[in-house]
Amino acid sequence: MKSILRFTSLRFASKYFAILKTQLLNTLIYPADLAARSVSILIFVWVFINLWSVTYRAMGQDQIGGMSLRETIWYLMLAEAIVLSKPRLAQNISAAVKDGSIAYLLNKPYNFLLYQISIGIGESITRLPFNLIAGGALVWMAMGPPPDLGAFPLVLIAIALGWIIDFLIAALIGLTAFMTEEIAAFEWIYAKFLLLLGGLLIPLDFFPAWLKQIAQALPFAYTIYGPARLFVHPSVEYFIALSVGQLFWLISLGIGVALWYRKGTAWLTINGG
Repeated sequence: MKSILRFTSLRFASKYFAILKTQLLNTLIYPADLAARSVSILIFVWVFINLWSVTYRAMGQDQIGGMSLRETIWYLMLAEAIVLSKPRLAQNISAAVKDGSIAYLLNKPYNFLLYQISIGIGESITRLPFNLIAGGALVWMAMGPPPDLGAFPLVLIAIALGWIIDFLIAALIGLTAFMTEEIAAFEWIYAKFLLLLGGLLIPLDFFPAWLKQIAQALPFAYTIYGPARLFVHPSVEYFIALSVGQLFWLISLGIGVALWYRKGTAWLTINGG
């Protein structure tokens, strides 16, 4: 019985890994397009370098919130790379509802949400290296070398778990289209949460202690702040604590998405979708 369950699980996982691999290869067909998209991170990083250089000089301090200027810029570069590498999963789900393709996609021999997440991870894997190379090269020239790269494999694990958390939140937003069709307002609100409470615009270390504590308890910080902070202040202890928090939100959001998906598909069927 155990061997049958193991075989079934492997077949189930291999199906979505094949989807991920196919999307990855399809994206790599157009390397020029990937490189062109990396131009945006150069603009953001250049703005951050000038903005925070002036801020540190004006405050007359070598460190703010326990981070030097070099660490702050490297942090912000990685945070931008994480965000710019993500596809708009919620928009993909909403588009499928609007154009009616959701009707036959739900009848395919795969889970619709796992299919979308597999595609999203495949795209993100191909975009991230281009963003890291472009943004990292500019920061290296302006600020000096990055922190210890020996812990970067742990950073990549944290980024991957953060992406899945983000995709689950995006799936909750996208599934709202089953009932509302238009999700632009929800996406806008989520983007602002990431910008402020996720640590995209300002590292959470710069916040007042009470606000930092609240922000770190929310899932947004586990998608951006956690991996970026691990990059500039690598430690096994922080990686373990970060991973535990990420797994908690993965399970919690996964249950929420499953329930919301069931309710959404039922609503869609009732209304003739």
